[in-house]
Amino acid sequence: MQSIFQILMLLIGIVRFFIIAHFIMSWLISFQVLNIRQPFVSQVWYGLGRLLDPIYAPIRRILPPMGGLDLAPLVVLIGLEIVRILLINNSQIFL
Repeated sequence: MQSIFQILMLLIGIVRFFIIAHFIMSWLISFQVLNIRQPFVSQVWYGLGRLLDPIYAPIRRILPPMGGLDLAPLVVLIGLEIVRILLINNSQIFL
């Protein structure tokens, strides 16, 4: 059971990493530090988008439009942190 706990924590860490990478890339693209026409940047950007859009889509439907400001990554990160805290505080279940 301890391995299930560790696998869940690993998956949460991986998803957090992808969300933060996507967030940083969006800022770098909007400030024209990264060029979306470069093949590598384009592949990473669209790959992260395809990976994270199924997670963001239900949240974007619930959140009101914010005029170009996307709060879905923040909501997902807060949700992941809540799940992580719950898993850590209830880790005795996995022992």
